[in-house]
Amino acid sequence: MTPPVALTIAGSDSGGGAGIQADLRTFGAFGVFGTSAITAVTAQNTVGVQQVALLDPEIIRSQIISVTSDFDVRCIKTGMLGTAAVVDLIQNLAESHLFAKLVVDPVMVATTGARLISEDARDSYLRLLPFTDLITPNLYETEYLLQTKVTNIHDMQEAARRLCDLGARSALVKGGHREGAYAIDVFYDGTSVKLFQLPKIETCNVHGTGCTLSAAIAAALALGESTVIAIDLAKRYVSSCIAGAVDWKLGSGSGPVNHLAHFDIKKD
Repeated sequence: MTPPVALTIAGSDSGGGAGIQADLRTFGAFGVFGTSAITAVTAQNTVGVQQVALLDPEIIRSQIISVTSDFDVRCIKTGMLGTAAVVDLIQNLAESHLFAKLVVDPVMVATTGARLISEDARDSYLRLLPFTDLITPNLYETEYLLQTKVTNIHDMQEAARRLCDLGARSALVKGGHREGAYAIDVFYDGTSVKLFQLPKIETCNVHGTGCTLSAAIAAALALGESTVIAIDLAKRYVSSCIAGAVDWKLGSGSGPVNHLAHFDIKKD
């Protein structure tokens, strides 16, 4: 059977654990054909990001148009966009009804602490929200977008509601950076709140988990799943990827997860 198609609009990770590389591996794990529009080229490894070269918005636009004009793209996800101008480009394309479904992972700061977005991008992301089917910020990104502290589950619930009030069709506020034995994410779709939680796995190999989660959600949406089921599948996939790399020793910093770990794509 011909597989469904998904598109990732993100930066390249030369270390292979995150960005475009992680997204395409994730699409493949779900049986989805992956296409890409590269926004930036990074020199990075498990220790950090050494250099970033941002691509011109026009070549980014050309990549997107080339893919969407030829392929039946079921879902688009964004990762590292780099500048406000590129976020505005995505908004303009979404406003023209080019995207069937849009998952926005507002990548702003790498796990290593390197800033991956220009300082003036916040307003652009807020303007993009009304065209977003799902936004998936972590706690730091949520605080940046909403200009408020987010420290507990109640804060996460209120933040998810606020993101939807600002226009997003649904929001998943990721709580993996919180202390505790469970990785708890809070979902809101304008009517109800749902918590997704799985036990944390002790390991330093967690590079690329945010990219992988949003890519897995996009892949499941491309397969026709509902947003809630897509998130559940994605959470379980990321958990299997982390578990599959617990004993890996790739690099001297935060290593990548195992995107090829066994994962049975079945709904509970």
